[in-house]
Amino acid sequence: MRGRVQGVFFRAFTRQTAQRLGVTGYVRNREDGSVETRAEGDRGQLEKLLEYLREGPSHAHVDSIEVDWSEESGQYSEFTIEY
Repeated sequence: MRGRVQGVFFRAFTRQTAQRLGVTGYVRNREDGSVETRAEGDRGQLEKLLEYLREGPSHAHVDSIEVDWSEESGQYSEFTIEY
């Protein structure tokens, strides 16, 4: 998924929420200013993560989210922030 976000702490919020839900993958800023997240796990937990990301942390404004569902790769052992 990727989207446009304004505000602070969105990547940390995403990592914390994903870890709490038992989801693996990563979140990172893209060169165009959007935020990209690759998340893998149980479909129900991924849908919960999406709900949280649509709201974002306090003081953040989520403009939009694009979601692309695909098969789980199994390559992630945890959820990280990539730089």
